[in-house]
Amino acid sequence: MAADIGQGLWDFALRLYGTPGVGEACLLLQDDSGVDVPVLLFSAWLEKNSVALSPTEVARIDGRVADWRNEVVKPLRAARRRLKSGPHPAPTKETETLRNGVKGVELSSEKIELAMLEAEGQALMAADGSTGDAAGNLRNVVRFFRGAEPDEKTATALAVIENALLAL
Repeated sequence: MAADIGQGLWDFALRLYGTPGVGEACLLLQDDSGVDVPVLLFSAWLEKNSVALSPTEVARIDGRVADWRNEVVKPLRAARRRLKSGPHPAPTKETETLRNGVKGVELSSEKIELAMLEAEGQALMAADGSTGDAAGNLRNVVRFFRGAEPDEKTATALAVIENALLAL
């Protein structure tokens, strides 16, 4: 069943990411293969709307958000993660409050990235809502970021997301 094209990418991403096992699978792909989770969720949204995302399109789309991700999202993520155990005086109650604030800002930065991606997706949908086999979208994204075919661990994480996507 196709997703409601009126459903925005942010709402779709929250639903998919909130499905049991999907968040963990996304973080594994991010940490082990360098996958940009917003781009991955974007590709799933397009797949649900029967819009294929070719390897060339993945590269083009990533080029639209790469600077934002590298200059804003990743530094916020690094600061949030670092505050979990240090530097001194972290971890304390006060630094945990700061860490939670950074987490909120990081989420806001990812929401901005998803809005940029949604605009790209709407343009693709308007151009041609059936550009081929959309079932390969997630794999194309993983291959792009990983620079190789998925290994067993990566394929297992990908399967969790693919199965959740089918159930949405």
